[in-house]
Amino acid sequence: MSDLHDLLKAHVADGSIPGAVGLVSRGDRLEVAAVGSAALDGPPMTRDSIFRLASITKPVTAAAVMMLVEEGRIALDDPVGRWLPELAEPKVVRTPASPVDDVVPADRPITVFDLLSSQAGYGFASDFTSPAIQALMTVQKDGREPRSFPEADVWMADLARIPLLYQPGRAWLYDTCSTVQGVLVTRVTGRSLPDFLAERLFEPLGMTDTAFHVPDGKRDRLTSYYRPSPGGGLRLADAPDGQWSSPPPFPLGNGGLAGTADDWLAFGRMLLNDGRAPGGRHLLSAGSVRLMTTDHTTPARRETGSLFLEGQGWGFGGAVDVARTEPWNVPGRYGWVGGTGTSAHVIPSTGTVAVLLTQVGVDSPVPSPWIRDFWRYAAAWTPGPSTPG
Repeated sequence: MSDLHDLLKAHVADGSIPGAVGLVSRGDRLEVAAVGSAALDGPPMTRDSIFRLASITKPVTAAAVMMLVEEGRIALDDPVGRWLPELAEPKVVRTPASPVDDVVPADRPITVFDLLSSQAGYGFASDFTSPAIQALMTVQKDGREPRSFPEADVWMADLARIPLLYQPGRAWLYDTCSTVQGVLVTRVTGRSLPDFLAERLFEPLGMTDTAFHVPDGKRDRLTSYYRPSPGGGLRLADAPDGQWSSPPPFPLGNGGLAGTADDWLAFGRMLLNDGRAPGGRHLLSAGSVRLMTTDHTTPARRETGSLFLEGQGWGFGGAVDVARTEPWNVPGRYGWVGGTGTSAHVIPSTGTVAVLLTQVGVDSPVPSPWIRDFWRYAAAWTPGPSTPG
């Protein structure tokens, strides 16, 4: 079998992606490959190249919420209206197909658990024709354009005017709950999400390049980001001096981070190490990690968002494999993908972390061929004695 470098290089050679950084880790063994270029006709890709992480931000935000749960500042069964009064008395459309003004009161409050498990009633379903989903799309915009969002308080007020698609706890819906989780952290702590994450997660884990913007001194390492062109090829969607060049009005907990493959590796290793940082300090308890990486859905609840999940369940902030539907689906594998061409997972049963960062976005929930090839490679990966650690 070819090595990781050869696998990724083939997708660069056929023009699918300008470059990529991939890594697979198990224990103290690690294989890393940086291939191609950071931009079309740009400098070579390097291991420390910075990417827009998109939705692989979600597990990080969920970890922050779980820190507050551990501290007793919030509880999983707490109604969120105490900190998010905009959501204290939500309305729900009578049926998913109902007009947005045909609503009934929620039959119970939205809880912290509902937000963490993406079952609060807000979010995207497989059917985008629902009037409530169409209305949500005017508020829950494309997270790959963070500057299209207003400040958090304005966004929350806008969200509160949209009815829930389902009663709290009745269905799994994608994306919006992770955005609200970031607001919850800010409201509970009185601190910005960037400051909280930097102190409580990024600094202890040595995630030195992960943040909601890329400062001047690091911007030469930020890759350019592309979207497929309708006529073929790639078009530039964001340059290093674009959306991530300064702090955003609203740091998005659902997908606003930029960072490196090694930084997400550090986060993944923390999860596999029962919440411990290097040196043994507990950032999360083993119980909190288990809650994050355990499926909290039922087949009926995730059917509404099956377009996104492909048979997987959902924990807190990430999907959880529940069946061996593909070679890479290992029961208990936890993680997610990002719309900018990113993927990050941990496999507790084997102690594996697998991260792939590319800079070509997708317009479909279906992962790109190079991501699936990487997953297949990571699932079969056996570290050898010559593998660098």
